[in-house]
Amino acid sequence: MYEMEGVLSSLALARVALEVLRPKFFASNNINIDNLPKPQDQLLWREARHCAQLLRKNPYDRFLPVFTLPKLRFHLTRNTTVLQQANMITCQVRRVASKPIAQSLSRCYASHASKIGDTKVSMSNLEKEKYINYQRIEDNLQVVRRRLNRPLTLSEKVLYGHLDNPQEADIRRGASYLKLRPDRVACQDATAQMALLQFMTAGLPEVAVPTTVHCDHLIEAQIGGVKDLARAVATNKEVYDFLASCSAKYGIGFWRPGSGIIHQIIFENYAFPGGLMIGTDSHTPNAGGLGMIAVGVGGADAVDVMANLPWELKCPKVIGVKLTGKISGWTSPKDVILKVAGILTVKGGTGAIVEYFGPGVESLSATGMGTICNMGAEIGATTSMFPYNRRMADYLNATKRENIAKYAEQFKHNLQSDEGAEYDELIEINLNELEPHINGPYTPDLATPLSTFAKTVEEKGWPKELKVALIGSCTNSSYEDMSRAASIAKEAHDHGLNVKSKFTITPGSEQIRATIARDGQMEVLENVGGLVLANACGPCIGQWDRQDIKKGDVNSIITSYNRNFTGRNDANPSTHAFVASPDLVTAMAFAGDLTFNPMKDTLKGKDGKEFRFSDPSGKELPPRGYDPGQNTYQSPPADRQSVNVAVSPSSDRLQVLKPFKAWDGKDPANMPVLIKASGKCTTDHISAGGPWLKYRGHLENISQNMLIGAINEANGKPNEVLNQETGKWGGVPEVAAYYRDNGIPWCVIGDQNYGEGSSREHAALEPRFMGGVAVITRSFARIHETNLKKQGMLPLNFENPADYEKVKPDDRITLKGITELKEGSKVTMVAKHKDGSEDKIPLTHTFNQGQIEWFKAGSALNLMGKMKK
Repeated sequence: MYEMEGVLSSLALARVALEVLRPKFFASNNINIDNLPKPQDQLLWREARHCAQLLRKNPYDRFLPVFTLPKLRFHLTRNTTVLQQANMITCQVRRVASKPIAQSLSRCYASHASKIGDTKVSMSNLEKEKYINYQRIEDNLQVVRRRLNRPLTLSEKVLYGHLDNPQEADIRRGASYLKLRPDRVACQDATAQMALLQFMTAGLPEVAVPTTVHCDHLIEAQIGGVKDLARAVATNKEVYDFLASCSAKYGIGFWRPGSGIIHQIIFENYAFPGGLMIGTDSHTPNAGGLGMIAVGVGGADAVDVMANLPWELKCPKVIGVKLTGKISGWTSPKDVILKVAGILTVKGGTGAIVEYFGPGVESLSATGMGTICNMGAEIGATTSMFPYNRRMADYLNATKRENIAKYAEQFKHNLQSDEGAEYDELIEINLNELEPHINGPYTPDLATPLSTFAKTVEEKGWPKELKVALIGSCTNSSYEDMSRAASIAKEAHDHGLNVKSKFTITPGSEQIRATIARDGQMEVLENVGGLVLANACGPCIGQWDRQDIKKGDVNSIITSYNRNFTGRNDANPSTHAFVASPDLVTAMAFAGDLTFNPMKDTLKGKDGKEFRFSDPSGKELPPRGYDPGQNTYQSPPADRQSVNVAVSPSSDRLQVLKPFKAWDGKDPANMPVLIKASGKCTTDHISAGGPWLKYRGHLENISQNMLIGAINEANGKPNEVLNQETGKWGGVPEVAAYYRDNGIPWCVIGDQNYGEGSSREHAALEPRFMGGVAVITRSFARIHETNLKKQGMLPLNFENPADYEKVKPDDRITLKGITELKEGSKVTMVAKHKDGSEDKIPLTHTFNQGQIEWFKAGSALNLMGKMKK
């Protein structure tokens, strides 16, 4: 057969068609397609005309048809070097071997590029010997395109481009499981402890893929950045020493305390267009702002990848968000995701990738796109991402990664969706019409436009006085964010005002801190009464020693963070936490009033005159370039064999893991319900943060916080459940430990989207350690469900969500069908009530065969150990 590659003008296409069908016409160099005699093969002629029309319409489009005959196959693709030759674009025709094909014309799709595999571009300036492999993606997609025969979305291109075995992968959106090969792994210090403790049991000399550890979660905000950091370094010395030595031992890059928040560090140094990364933090999708698929996972998933095993992910659906118009004024990128959260709710993105596209994207900075992707975690999305564009290139250039920007430009055809690609759901947002939003309290999807927010505050009876305003965090701490906030603060300062609410600023990284200190934004924010905190998560993750109120005091705070669950920031369940852009948060700090609308309301200056804030403004990137600040990075040493990693048996912070027991081969029977959780039950409810973070490396100690935040349906209280054996009430961990120590397996009953929020695998490890067998819910959040499976537990769903109501908090549960568990099988729950009556309730599960083996072995880690033997 003939294979032709190159860019085809209408003339070139007609000439090649005629070379095969009517050779006598090929000799002429002056053939006009419109005047050609009609070829005998009507079908080929129509296809030739169709392709010519496509090329005339958009000669830069790589997504063009391939049509096939027994002796001829056309591949239409772009060659930028010849596009300048206008319509007369030539191509090469050569005879190639091929398999027999159908006699009728077959339409499919192709995207061919010149070989780019010889190009070597480092993933990061800190990892010169680790290279971006765009050729692998290109090659994989050739296979996938032939198999699927349809246009691909951007996220599909990147995801399928990382398939472990594209020839045999079962690719069904929302149904099958994919085995993938991520480019890198990132861990923050709170989750890295357990991940590395698990990796140590694998017996491997080093990690198989580039991996980094970031110290950001264990620094408590109290009096200011410098002193808070010094106190954290002293308090957490044992943990930091463990992470540093473990990183050195296994070839992991280590970012010391004070470096900054994991997601900002990744954005500045490691994220690249078309990459696939997993991270042990739910806000890992932040890297989608640079065109990367970045997915939050539990530590066990990270261990698999570090140990060179494929990473398994349920093939995501794709939600498209088309942006039109242009963002301006008080509307910011944060308002895009606040609006989307209001549309999709906290579970609307579950099992899906959210893919943004459209002309409106061009009005967003790369860091603004990162903000939007970051908060995709709040709608349950697997991840979020944007197509590669000039704003990403600008950011890569500004962070000294010009080589990546140039390389991505060559690969751009795979960094955007194909024309005609279909989405499972489509949302359209006109940025010209989008107004600022404020979301909350208690949930990040309760979205209210600024124009109606004051009225809503009055109607709901929310506390109007604004106690604290907090800006920064991984979500909103870019140079642009800080510059816009400073522009508001400067205007207020020029009118003689200081903030009325307590006002804190969290730089996302040492680079941001140093740059805004040099360029003056920090001074402006401090001059109006702002307190600069450490380059760390701080109050966003609950690391906040708040002194201005007592626990139980009803009050309001507003943040530019991402999450506002009950008690999330300050451990006070009576705090009403709202989420908005840094612009709104800063402006409201000067009013001290939750109902203040800076777009229409005025403040009184020191001179007694009323003024209204101007629209916020700020540079997207620092004109003088970024100041890296202090060097806080520890690269792996060349000689790692001499590095010793020790865990003291008497430590209360770190504990060597012991394998969980394998399944006993029986159906679980007569299990007491430990707790029937009512309403929202996030991973914060299951495994609280804040002061408990210091025990993240010690499973026995951290398990004493298990489910203490969940509300018991039996009495409407947290951390008070009935011990069905003794008849006494006690704390959840106390009762669970009693059951475990007496050989009594137990289960949990949960409501909708159980386990939403953080990726912390402790929310799965703790129930397993405390003797739990199953968690049965109306629905699960993706990461938590996977974490439960990894630890050898049974996450099960009510086939009919209404059956949740049939189970009583004091029931005994038997599960039938576990001994015959297989992919797609049903499980029957027998709920025996206190009066002796029973309900038989059908349950479903999402286990595949590989995950069933995890359960049988007792955990995924146990199975890995067995395979190694």
